[in-house]
Amino acid sequence: MPYWPSYSEISPVCRATYLDWLADGRRDASYNPGYMFLYFYGLERRFFMDQAPEEEKREILEEVRRLASVYAHNGSAQRYLGEFIQIAQIAVRDPAASEPVFDFHGWELPFGVKAAIGTKIAQGVPLGWDWTLSWLICHPEHPMRTASKRCAEEFRALFRLRFEERFPEGLKVTKPRKTLDARYQAASQEFHADLSPRFDGKPLPDISGVRKPVEIAQEIADEVTEALERFSRYLGRNPEGRGSLEAHALLPPELRELFPSKQLEELRAWASERVAAGGIVPAVEMIARLEDKRPDKLTKAQLTGAADTLARIGFGLAPDPRFALRAPKIDEPLVIFALEAPVENLEDLSAAYRLALLELALGAVVVLADGVVSEPERQALLARIARADQISEPERLQLKANMEWHLAVPPDIALLRRKLKEAGPDMQSALRAALVAAAHADGLIQPEEVVQIEKLYRALGLDPGLVYSDIHAGDDVPVRVRPASAGAPGEPISDQASAPRRALDPALIAAIRSDTARVSSVLGEIFGAPGEEQEEASQPEPAASGGKEPVIKGLDPAASELVLEIINCTHLTEEAFDAACKRHGLMPAGALEAINEWAFETHDEALLDAYDGYDVSPQIAAAVRGQFAKEEENVDA
Repeated sequence: MPYWPSYSEISPVCRATYLDWLADGRRDASYNPGYMFLYFYGLERRFFMDQAPEEEKREILEEVRRLASVYAHNGSAQRYLGEFIQIAQIAVRDPAASEPVFDFHGWELPFGVKAAIGTKIAQGVPLGWDWTLSWLICHPEHPMRTASKRCAEEFRALFRLRFEERFPEGLKVTKPRKTLDARYQAASQEFHADLSPRFDGKPLPDISGVRKPVEIAQEIADEVTEALERFSRYLGRNPEGRGSLEAHALLPPELRELFPSKQLEELRAWASERVAAGGIVPAVEMIARLEDKRPDKLTKAQLTGAADTLARIGFGLAPDPRFALRAPKIDEPLVIFALEAPVENLEDLSAAYRLALLELALGAVVVLADGVVSEPERQALLARIARADQISEPERLQLKANMEWHLAVPPDIALLRRKLKEAGPDMQSALRAALVAAAHADGLIQPEEVVQIEKLYRALGLDPGLVYSDIHAGDDVPVRVRPASAGAPGEPISDQASAPRRALDPALIAAIRSDTARVSSVLGEIFGAPGEEQEEASQPEPAASGGKEPVIKGLDPAASELVLEIINCTHLTEEAFDAACKRHGLMPAGALEAINEWAFETHDEALLDAYDGYDVSPQIAAAVRGQFAKEEENVDA
């Protein structure tokens, strides 16, 4: 079969094949397309040259449309049949001629698009979003990007929203001087037909050389493409993923109501129920809800994705791993809370919020020091949140949720210290105030709370002795813990506001502290330090390595042995760390705190960083190995 076949010139075998194709209903696309073109040559001649009746022309148009669908994957067929359809439907005034074209693969602006837009311009009617987009899609000099094709429905919907926002009354196009006329060149190359469509007896304007409306459409299309880029890439990786939670989260906000997700509606209902029940949710349940399977471990990406997904439907998640002092573990809870409105970008949080979050964590450490959270202490933390300056109401809601999480999952002191190292003088002052306020919250300062505050002062690089003066600073008046009520007659307590201000005596404070230190020393000698006989009896047997017990200064022997074991690792799972502690007769929580306390005192950072297990500081590990290597050299010498 030649490129332009002629029935009179093809071989007898080809003629027989052509007749078989015709007799079989002209629907088998596996035949050489040349047979379809032989058939089409007769249809186009009948339509344009033989002056067929109007009804027959409509039948021919439908037949050519059918052929176009049969040979949908043949570029040559789509080009020639498409050109015929564009012109034929105008000639017979087919309703399709008034519909915009959103799927086009040709090389020239279709005649039908020119005629339809030219008619609107002749009528003085502004172009709507649909014909403006059709003009752009069909324009040969403006190829469309992947997102417009991969997610065509979403692309058109967002283009419409952006266009109507910019041109609420439509896009007015100045009438061009050039008029529209066309010459239909037959696919058989045997004839051509001249066409000049008219409106009210006048030729239609020709939009072929008009550029400004197409440039405007291109600007909007570029904005829409950029907004859909992440969604498009997701569909590229997951062709069946449309409507999933992840896909819906990647849609631009304007489209989420237009393209609802059943999974997202189920998540919203579940989140509402959990918030009504108090908001505490196991972390593993939260991730399983989003991923349809229970995770083996938690990652920052999972938690960040969960926070973003919830925020887009009006719920917050605490802690957010982007700002939390540490991420939750898989066996720990999360806190879900209702936001005032959906939030698109959770990263837009103020510096004041970050400081308030750190203050809150420190306050929780102090409040939890005695193992009991009293209602006055909880109210004091809430009051601190209420007084925080320069934070928005959504940030205040997040602080309240983080407070609940910190009270349910106490902050890690070692991690807090690392954060505190970065605190400047102004921040230190605010943090000191927050710590003291938390201690005073219930009107009774427990010894455990003082110890915790002293540890935190050391982390801030402050003299722990300042704790006493900070705690006792202010008015020396009774703390009002409940409203006054009538009781038995007795000596009245002076009103808080009218109580005289009494200055603290620094000399007295120093004396008290000195006495306290002296008493502690005496008690230590009595109860803590063994006598010479006890010390000799308690000495362990000499080690096989030369009789030297490997004790690290500042740690007891068991903790020293544990450190010497773990410094040869870069990362430990929780199970591995627990097993190591068990081998040395230590409790994991106590060992972790003791080791990191020692590390902060000697190396100014934690040895073990808790995140999905424990990361071992390479700097400290190298320093300890070097220290013991030198000691071994000295022993050998």
